[in-house]
Amino acid sequence: MCFLATVHHSPTMSQSRTQGNPRPKTWSAMLLLLGLAMCWHRCEGQVLVQAPMPAADGSQTASALETSQPAATTAGAPAAITLQEAIDRASRYYAQYRAAVTNAELAKQDRLQARASLLPSLSYTQQYLNTQGNGVIPTGRFVTNDGVHVYRAWGVFHQDMPAGFFTLAPYRRAEAADAFAQAQAEIARRGLTVTVTTLYYNVIVAQRENVSAQQNLDSATEFLTTTKELEKGGEIPHADVVKAQLQFDQEKIALQEAQLAMARAHLALAVLLSPVLDENFTTIDDLDNPPALPSVDQVDTLAEHANPYVRSAMAALKQANVDVSIARAGFFPTFTIDADYGIEANAFALHSRVAAFPEKGVLPNLGYFLTAGMNIPIWNWGSTESKLRQAKYRRQQAQVELSQAQREALSNLSAYYNEAKVARSELATLQQDKNLASDSLRLTKLQYKAGDAIELEVLSAQTALSSAKNALDMGEARYRVALATLQTMTGEF
Repeated sequence: MCFLATVHHSPTMSQSRTQGNPRPKTWSAMLLLLGLAMCWHRCEGQVLVQAPMPAADGSQTASALETSQPAATTAGAPAAITLQEAIDRASRYYAQYRAAVTNAELAKQDRLQARASLLPSLSYTQQYLNTQGNGVIPTGRFVTNDGVHVYRAWGVFHQDMPAGFFTLAPYRRAEAADAFAQAQAEIARRGLTVTVTTLYYNVIVAQRENVSAQQNLDSATEFLTTTKELEKGGEIPHADVVKAQLQFDQEKIALQEAQLAMARAHLALAVLLSPVLDENFTTIDDLDNPPALPSVDQVDTLAEHANPYVRSAMAALKQANVDVSIARAGFFPTFTIDADYGIEANAFALHSRVAAFPEKGVLPNLGYFLTAGMNIPIWNWGSTESKLRQAKYRRQQAQVELSQAQREALSNLSAYYNEAKVARSELATLQQDKNLASDSLRLTKLQYKAGDAIELEVLSAQTALSSAKNALDMGEARYRVALATLQTMTGEF
């Protein structure tokens, strides 16, 4: 930005220096010229950028769509990432997938804790009991103690045996819950693969459509120039020029929309790949090399052993069965065992005199005692019976869900495979259509220049080529997404 300095003449200063005689007007003019020169010097090194406006003849095209980059975008050359690299990045930052992984880790720890609950625990406790004495008997005022001072130091061996202890029901339930969580995490991982694959190839398709839109605009510019030259020679009417101008305007708008769609697709993928929305990356266009589709027998074999949906439903049914066993065990007694080894004496020592029997001399303090308990349920107002009925209802629902999961697995496997098969078979046709549309446009342009075709035929050929290119790009991306969706039922192949 250039600022123009204005020089003001002060009569007071002139009069103080010249005793009332003002400076000549030529001196003020010199100062004004000096200010203009300084302003020109400052503006000389600045580059003023202005978006070019398209002329009536279409000689100038619209400038590329500019989008402001987020502050989190890193500097440097963008890194080219493959689809697998994008999936690996998204697996670290995608919240829904991380939630499933976290649940799987929590279930694993629950299984470890359930196994530990079946094993005995060992602890150490130490106490000092200071009893108020009465000055008559050495045991003090409390009959539970054998002296005024009592020291306890025990190693405690404890074992709980709840109702399902002998059938290992708590551990088997935690094991089933762990298997269920692992299956859910695998479902989330395969779903993440489909999501990233879709967004990854959306970016590539948007890039291709942007290139196609730029080519269409260049072709429209060339066609507009050609029509104007033919109009000058009197070979075509002015109406053809108007139609060419309209096509040029439409292709210019289409280019801007394609650039906007490309920016949106890039942002949508960047959300999954970085915790700071780093857009400094590029995708690798490999749509022209589609992977092979396995046979039906191979897909059936993979789905039979690697279907996480059926595995999840089976784990849920196993968990429901164990819940019934645990609820039924509520009618049976529970047991506890405590084995304590250490000292409980009037002195903190291995040998000492017993305050109640000092005449017995020094006696050993170290020893053990064993406590065994049994709790038999008799009546709890039908609570145990109600819990058993609840567990049976959950088991019935789990059986229904497993049956439905098996049917849906067969249905989805067939549907996903047919989708991939059809998408794969259409690629050759779409490629052929693109080649034919390209040849048709080239020949139509030659016929138009020779006067054997009208402008509508040229416009129609250009539209057909653009549609054929976009259809091929979408078809190639559709096949990749169809493969990723099929692998949700079979695993990677």
